Amino acid sequence: MAQMEHVAARADRRRSPVDSVMERMQALRDDWPATDGVAVFNRVYLAVTEEIDRQIDGGGFPDRRAAATLDALFARRYLAAVDAAAEGRRPPACWRPLFQYRRHPGVRPLQFALAGINAHIGHDLALALVDTCRALDCEPADLEVEFDRVGDILTLLEERIREDLMPGPDLLEIADPLTHLVGSWSLDRAREGAWSAARLLWGVRELPGLAEEFTERLDTGVGLVGRCLLTPWR
Repeated sequence: MAQMEHVAARADRRRSPVDSVMERMQALRDDWPATDGVAVFNRVYLAVTEEIDRQIDGGGFPDRRAAATLDALFARRYLAAVDAAAEGRRPPACWRPLFQYRRHPGVRPLQFALAGINAHIGHDLALALVDTCRALDCEPADLEVEFDRVGDILTLLEERIREDLMPGPDLLEIADPLTHLVGSWSLDRAREGAWSAARLLWGVRELPGLAEEFTERLDTGVGLVGRCLLTPWR
């Protein structure tokens, strides 16, 4: 019933920027094999984006335009990384480990999902927030409610991801070290870091050299974490 109501609500409104990014992720889902590491993250992220879209349509965000703009610009950074890899260009450092290890047989689906979330939250979210501020001519503080609401949705879905993708009893020999590895990464800490990074980048927006250096270092650091999350188990 809720799904039918959401479809009806979407039919009654004008096309939003979120629609195009969802369609692109749906196409990628259909094109990639299910075992592909990037496909694992794509399925997770598509579920997140669909939930955010439902929340926007249902009045879950006080500023619908701001939420849709942030969500779309956020997704486009992931899709830009996909395009770069597909075209033989180098994606941002935060995404490279996921693309490099996407077919490694020793990496578990949960690792692929969390590595993608790490790249997207740890690096892309801060830049997308700055992009949104420029697009809407506002300050980061004006988007704090939307930022927090998106983060709350991500947190709820992350819990489900961990439950769904953690190896079962037949793989207990790797479950303990895997639990230790993924338990060392925190979505809440990544969200806090993204908010701080966005505020800093906004504060130095008139100093492009400094902003570029900070962005590069942020990208590199998040990529290092991603490489650790993708440690193969065999």
